[in-house]
Amino acid sequence: MIIADLSQIEGRRYPARRRTQNLVGGVSPIQAQNFSMGYVTLDANGGQVPWHNQEQEEVYFIIEGTAEMCLGGERQTLTSGQAAFIPPTVFHQITNLGATPLKMLYCYGPAGNVAHWRQELDGTLPRAGAEAPPLPPGAAPQCTER
Repeated sequence: MIIADLSQIEGRRYPARRRTQNLVGGVSPIQAQNFSMGYVTLDANGGQVPWHNQEQEEVYFIIEGTAEMCLGGERQTLTSGQAAFIPPTVFHQITNLGATPLKMLYCYGPAGNVAHWRQELDGTLPRAGAEAPPLPPGAAPQCTER
C-alpha cells in the first residue's frame, strides 16, 4: 500500500502567497496516470492561485475558509464544503478573502505538471488583460509579485 502523509510532505511555496502539497502526482509517493491531486493553503488576506489556464479539467474543493473564485467571465464566493468545476482551457483564479489561511484540495486530470506552476516561479505568468483575457469585473487583481 502506498501512503501519502500530508504531515510528511513539505510542499512548495509560491510567489502568490500559497503552499501546495502534492498528494497524487508531483513529488508524492502516489502516482496516477489519470489524475493529480493536492492540498493547498492560501495565505490570509489575498493568498492566491493566480489567473491561468491549462489543458486539464479540474475541481477546487474548499475545506476551510472563504474565497473569490473567478472562472472565465464569472466571479463568485466559495465557502467551506463547496467545489467548483473548471473546464479545460478556461482561465481561472482563486483568492483567499479571509483573515485566516484557506485550505483547499485540487484534483485535475489527466495527470501531469501544469505550466502555471513554473510560470509563476519564473515570473512569466500571462498577465490578465494583456497576454491573457481580463479578469471578471470587480475581481481581486492577479497576484504575480515575487
